[in-house]
Amino acid sequence: MGYRLGWQNKDKSSALTDGASLGQLLNLVAQCPEKAESGLFFLDAGTAALPAEVLPGLKPENTVLMFDQTDLVSAGSIPLAMSLYAQGFGLALCNADLALLESNNGLLSLMTHLEVDSCHPELNQIVNFARLAETPLGVVVGGVSDWQTFDACASRGLMGFFGTICTAPNRLRQSAQLGAQTVLVLQLMQMVRDNADIRDMEKVLKRDATLSFKLLRHINAASFGMKVEIESLSHAVMMLGYSPFYRWLSVLLAMTNSQGFSPALLQAAIVRGRFVELLGRQLLSRNEAENLFVVGFFSLLEPLLGVPMAQVLRQISLPTTIVQALLSREGVYGPLLALAEACEQENGCASELADALFMTPAQVNKAHWSALVWTQNLKI
Repeated sequence: MGYRLGWQNKDKSSALTDGASLGQLLNLVAQCPEKAESGLFFLDAGTAALPAEVLPGLKPENTVLMFDQTDLVSAGSIPLAMSLYAQGFGLALCNADLALLESNNGLLSLMTHLEVDSCHPELNQIVNFARLAETPLGVVVGGVSDWQTFDACASRGLMGFFGTICTAPNRLRQSAQLGAQTVLVLQLMQMVRDNADIRDMEKVLKRDATLSFKLLRHINAASFGMKVEIESLSHAVMMLGYSPFYRWLSVLLAMTNSQGFSPALLQAAIVRGRFVELLGRQLLSRNEAENLFVVGFFSLLEPLLGVPMAQVLRQISLPTTIVQALLSREGVYGPLLALAEACEQENGCASELADALFMTPAQVNKAHWSALVWTQNLKI
């Protein structure tokens, strides 16, 4: 449903929510020309004074400002919260406890979300309280650092921040066999790489009517605003070209997992793929940069499909440069993937990796923001 944005400082001892960091982050969001058509962006506001000149550049309906309950009450920031609420901004109360929620209706009436740690002893009571409130509140679980917690929250219909979970090992299925639809999509992807005749690809796709329907629905939903509806595989290739079509087959591949498919993780993979691609456009030729979407997206394919990466790579022939990046973060593409992964972490080493690629923070931030907005606007 959205993303939590934070400022990763080169000096890791600096607070992420100090006034200077918040001002820079708000300025970045306000100045970026690309705006999201859907989804929310959560920003830690802390107790820092929000720069008044930046607020008009933000889209209140897309922005949720997060305040810690202690800071909000002790710092006398209620008038600020009332002003932001009146302007249409979403407000999230963080680290809330049940006692405060039950005794402060005035404060609660300004909030749109509650952020609660996954280990909070009163999590169940807070969730029930939020759902039964006069104006129901969205509960967002923080501290989701492993897949077991992720699955438990998802099964209860809870939203959650899972910024570091993509680097955590996941349980893979005991059977490493790929499903029939997965194998079929991999076969189509191989045919695209081999520049096979479109008519031959259509014959393969017709083996599974459900997959054909999914592919056309998917491309039409994510067709960059094309006014012409895609009606067939040959029409898709003609309108998109082989390389963009290959990209959408990659996304469809992740959707063939019938056991534990996660739309949230799919969104994360698309963001990473697009981010790596945009980073590469600044350094590589266009053809090479198009490979980078596959590099970024495939880097999360193991948890998306629930099978080992090696099993997937046995089914499709990928260039050595892509395989190097996926398996060891080496080769031409490896450093770009490593940089994208570092930018997903609160305390990553993005600055050092960007310096090694002679990229400025502004270049990296612009690419990351564009990837977030591009993915939100796909509405997959």
